[in-house]
Amino acid sequence: MATVKPTRGYDSTRRRRQARENRDAVLGAARELFLAQGYAATKISAIAERAGVSVETVYKAFGNKPGLVQAIADAALAAPTQRSDAMSAQETDPHTVVRRWAGFACEVLPRLAPVVLLIRAAAASSPEMAGLLARLDADRRERMDHQARLLHDRGQLRPDVDIAQAGDVMWAYTDPGLYELLVLRQSWPLDRFRGFLATALAAALLPPD
Repeated sequence: MATVKPTRGYDSTRRRRQARENRDAVLGAARELFLAQGYAATKISAIAERAGVSVETVYKAFGNKPGLVQAIADAALAAPTQRSDAMSAQETDPHTVVRRWAGFACEVLPRLAPVVLLIRAAAASSPEMAGLLARLDADRRERMDHQARLLHDRGQLRPDVDIAQAGDVMWAYTDPGLYELLVLRQSWPLDRFRGFLATALAAALLPPD
């Protein structure tokens, strides 16, 4: 009886699953080592060993250390950003929108802020990290301007606040440095920071109830 070979579709599915698992393992190992040791001291070989993959696998998936850091930052942003966009499209009450924006920010910041602080420390001696920091700042600013425009177009901003000022306010309040000051350094509970952020944004952007 002839041996039945596995179908190519099955093999392809298994390879994709293994690639995803390897990618997740590398990102987890890289995050742990970068935050524990710093950017310069962390070697690709150590990341590969921690993740249980080859050095070649790391380079093939991420290119280099800056590519790894960028992927870690992107992973922290992806899911909350998608849910925030869906919420903003459906919810019409501006106070609810702003409160939930604060909630999404507090999902992102515990994972993103330590990475951004790592990038800021490395940017002084690494042009690639300086470029990544500039990109992350610009992306966040673009996102805040988009949210400010949403409130403006719905007629929900305070009369004395224009789109640019609203973008400035949201960009400042969502800066990882503010999270570092209040949560990481002053030991604020995350719930307190979330409430502060929601109240401050509403006061700065929206007419009183």
